[in-house]
Amino acid sequence: MVDSNCQHADALSNLKDPVCGMTVTSESRHSYFLNELMYYFCSNGCKEKFIRLPNNYLDKGLGGLLITKPVARAIYTCPMHPEIQQDHPGSCSLCGMSLEPLIPELGEDDNPELFSFQRRFWWTLPLTIAVTALAMFGHQLNLMVMRTQTWAELFLTLPIVLWAGWPFFQRGIDSIKNRSPNMWTLIGLGTSAAFMYSVVATIAPQLFPASFMSMGRIGVYFEASAVIISLTLLGQILELKARSQTSAAIKSLLGLAPKTARRIRAAGVEEDIPLERVHIGDSLRVRPGEKVPVDGLIMEGSSAIDESMLTGEPLPVSKKVGDKVIGATMNTNGALIIKAERVGSSTVLAQIVQMVTQAQRSRAPMQRMADVVAGYFVFVVVLVALISFFAWGFFGPDPSWVFGLINAVSVLIIACPCALGLATPMSIMVATGKGASKGILFRDAAAIENLRKVTTLIIDKTGTLTEGKPIFEQVVANPGFENDEILRLAASLDQGSEHPLANAIVRVAKERQLMLDKPDHFESISGIGVKGSIGTLNLALGNASLMEKLGVSVTSLAMQAEQLRSEGTSVMHLAINGDLAGLLVVSDPIKATSAEALQSLRDAGLHIVMATGDGLTTAKSVGGRLGIKEVYGEVKPMDKLELVTRLQNEGCIVAMAGDGINDAPALAKANVGIAMGTGTDVAINSAHITLVKGDLRGIAVARSLSEATVRNMKQNLSFAFLYNSFGIPIAAGLLYPLTGWLLSPMIAAFAMSMSSASVIGNALRLRGE
Repeated sequence: MVDSNCQHADALSNLKDPVCGMTVTSESRHSYFLNELMYYFCSNGCKEKFIRLPNNYLDKGLGGLLITKPVARAIYTCPMHPEIQQDHPGSCSLCGMSLEPLIPELGEDDNPELFSFQRRFWWTLPLTIAVTALAMFGHQLNLMVMRTQTWAELFLTLPIVLWAGWPFFQRGIDSIKNRSPNMWTLIGLGTSAAFMYSVVATIAPQLFPASFMSMGRIGVYFEASAVIISLTLLGQILELKARSQTSAAIKSLLGLAPKTARRIRAAGVEEDIPLERVHIGDSLRVRPGEKVPVDGLIMEGSSAIDESMLTGEPLPVSKKVGDKVIGATMNTNGALIIKAERVGSSTVLAQIVQMVTQAQRSRAPMQRMADVVAGYFVFVVVLVALISFFAWGFFGPDPSWVFGLINAVSVLIIACPCALGLATPMSIMVATGKGASKGILFRDAAAIENLRKVTTLIIDKTGTLTEGKPIFEQVVANPGFENDEILRLAASLDQGSEHPLANAIVRVAKERQLMLDKPDHFESISGIGVKGSIGTLNLALGNASLMEKLGVSVTSLAMQAEQLRSEGTSVMHLAINGDLAGLLVVSDPIKATSAEALQSLRDAGLHIVMATGDGLTTAKSVGGRLGIKEVYGEVKPMDKLELVTRLQNEGCIVAMAGDGINDAPALAKANVGIAMGTGTDVAINSAHITLVKGDLRGIAVARSLSEATVRNMKQNLSFAFLYNSFGIPIAAGLLYPLTGWLLSPMIAAFAMSMSSASVIGNALRLRGE
């Protein structure tokens, strides 16, 4: 028997980047979890390509490492640097920030780092108060001689610095080792400078000149180190608590899923099992008032399903036998038996959680400016601190070098690149959670930032403006052909198609109990129809473009077809052995919300364009009823792609909204692709935004959220820049000649802690937008 540990070790040593095929290891910082597998990449570029269109690379056969339940571990990542990922808690190697779970788990509210900081803060707070009181009032109360007081302050400060502040010094050292200076570099330099100076002044006061004497002793600043560490701990506690609120949206989504399902076994025996044990094909009973456990198909019963938690739609949706149900939705009033079709990470809920998580960890284009500034920030701050130290030392009033030390420490402490780094990630995390609660899923931060810039919206018709559930109307036969035979042959051919129009034809043929044949050959011609053969009959079913391509004359029924299209119906031609047999007429009702959604988008200044594979007359009829003036009909997938490209070349910022496979190229090409959640997986994977309910009103809501988010990010960045622009010069003592003011390192520490908390607090305001 092969040792499973050896197999696991072999897997770890033979990993391949699924995008480029390069050999990688599990130590790679670039990884992504999908469908129970962890994929590793050679670079962030390959990772982003995989995340955007995973199906393009999974076919290469370069599989990921299977993460099974017994060995699965939570993945921790940095909110400022999402490329940093590891399987245990810790701090970011780039910025030193506490890592947090990539996907938060329910019941895991206890953050070990938060607990550690709270314990260090509360245990040492009495010592901080004591050392501060001694420093401020000890000489006035004459509790002890000043030399003894200095040693007392040292012993009170030792546990604060060496225990409570140890994580900060550790992060500062790591920042130097990793050549990635950050806020912990500054805090470590500032507090250690004040502490070490004071230790030397206590142990060997004879080393200092007489000008350093103050109240009978060499001036020491143990209270500055102690207070800075305590305030930094307090700031970290507030920040960690605030950051935990940004994952509330994901936790609420995770909380929607029921913990168990009621499975019906082969003998009719029913049992309650954990959700993890449900398999595809299992029969499950869903009683009134229970949540649907997984995505499935109704086999028995009917009910009204409340889907508001996933789609934002307040009214329950009627469901009957043959309808699909979504896991985590609420069964209100009827008993159902469903067949499980999607379980685990394949369910709609799991994919929504994954998409929201992915979007929260992506980086907004606006962040690039902050990244560039932050890259030089620490070096500039250290330079300013050194200049302040020597300027005060050489040119300041006595004791000049003491003033120089105090001001240098203040500069190091008050500068906070953390606030700059958090400015956009916090806004993105809150916005994506807010969007998910409204049935709007952003694929990445760029989609949020770019949506507000859109000037032109291209919309598909079927399934986007219309219900996407066509109703068969009639057959118009050419002389010599029977209506039922035309319907039977068309339905037989359409059994291989997934198009909504095809489904309508097949459905009505089965309702009329027509005997359908299995095609000997079938070919889908994207955007214009299908063709195939049944026995000796060569069949073609599609629009006028398909007939023209095959050389089939449609003149005999051209007038009837045009009249039917003008009424807003879709007309398909059936050709048998090269001759037109008749027309099949299908209507697709316009969604009740389409007119309202389009008007709100026009009011926002967007130019609306319709592009559909349907006939031009039908398209213009639908467009006329919805007030759309620019309409394109009989458009192939590549035509939609060319339309997007042409509009972009004309200077338009283009969004494309669609739901079908034929929309995928245009969705991927558009500046912002918007997929209907009721559409195909290919369309959803190609788009930047998904509207879970398929309601176009979601575009207006998403655009409003985009504008609010960008406004919030600008506020955060402005706050971070202004804070440092004013705080650093004041800490350096520039106002002293005019006002006599110097900024205490303790006040600087408090301001530094509050700056990050303020940025996070401002981002959390988006939850109320």
